[in-house]
Amino acid sequence: MFSRLKIIDRFIIGKFVRTFLFTSLLFSLIAIIIDISQKIKDFLVEDITWKEILFDYYLNFVPNINMLLWPLFIMISVIFFTSRMSKESETIAIFQAGLSLPRFLRPYLITAGIICLIHLIFNHYILPIGNKKKVAFENKIYKRNLDQKKLLDIHMFMDPKTKVYLKNFRVEDSTAFEFRIETFDDKSKMVSLLKAASATYLPSKNLWKLQQYTIRRIDGLNEYFYSSSTPKDTFIDIKPKDFVRYRNVNESLTSYELQELIQEEKRRGIGNGRNYEIEFHRRTADSFTIIILTIIGMIVASRKVRGGMGLHIAIGVGAGALFILLSKFSLTLATVPGIPTYLGVWIPNLLFMGFAYYLYKNAQS
Repeated sequence: MFSRLKIIDRFIIGKFVRTFLFTSLLFSLIAIIIDISQKIKDFLVEDITWKEILFDYYLNFVPNINMLLWPLFIMISVIFFTSRMSKESETIAIFQAGLSLPRFLRPYLITAGIICLIHLIFNHYILPIGNKKKVAFENKIYKRNLDQKKLLDIHMFMDPKTKVYLKNFRVEDSTAFEFRIETFDDKSKMVSLLKAASATYLPSKNLWKLQQYTIRRIDGLNEYFYSSSTPKDTFIDIKPKDFVRYRNVNESLTSYELQELIQEEKRRGIGNGRNYEIEFHRRTADSFTIIILTIIGMIVASRKVRGGMGLHIAIGVGAGALFILLSKFSLTLATVPGIPTYLGVWIPNLLFMGFAYYLYKNAQS
């Protein structure tokens, strides 16, 4: 395929790839230095080895930060090398030779498309696998990653007819307090109710130990009631992991696992499924951002202006900062009920697609 490309295509693709790799390497080193400076105290205090820090954390931290910032790296790279071409009048010579803007854009889109595909595969499948170790490492030394909201007043469904409630959940010994299971019939009428002062999960037996429990069964006008202060081991189709969620757990799930979890969360009524939907759509939206920012960067930097490269880079950094701001806003907007999650996540891309189209049409005129 590469041999079939024209000289101008190979020339631009080579500049694009080299500049992009250099930018990624430079910013990765800066990110590592900053991260080490922030976490060095925790690394020294906690009971962890340097092998864990290097292989479990930083070996996965670098791809993570790169996938997050690749769209910005792309825009900086495109503006940098294209602006240099404009400064040296190379772009003027190319256009005066009869090359149209769409034709000049082709090698940019080829490179951006390949990088976008790599980014897409990493985002959906490869990166989450590596993040399993990274997230486990972070959760080991940073207990604040635990989502405390998931430990209080938990309502969830085991199945469409069985509802579970607990006042709070203690992670240290997997104990639920003020535990209650309500079972309903096809007409949504309660047919049984189990209450326990506490329920502790026993992993060796895969059972729950109930303390001070009562059982109430309702059959029309007949009612059965039983109460006991003697502990009882019983099977309940839930696990402590159903109650405990870490804020960064979605980072360690492949897109296939995310979809499964979304369905499970919806079925059990935990109410966190929307956050996982946002993560799923974000992975795709971030990848396509690469193509959009490539187009914007190329059009902005291909014109020779008085401010030169400095002005081009300032415009690029400003556009990148605006995009990041809009991305954060859109993720918040996507959590609002009534707004489709995919639409909320894609808002920045849609706005910047419109901006890219405007620049493209005006550049041709």
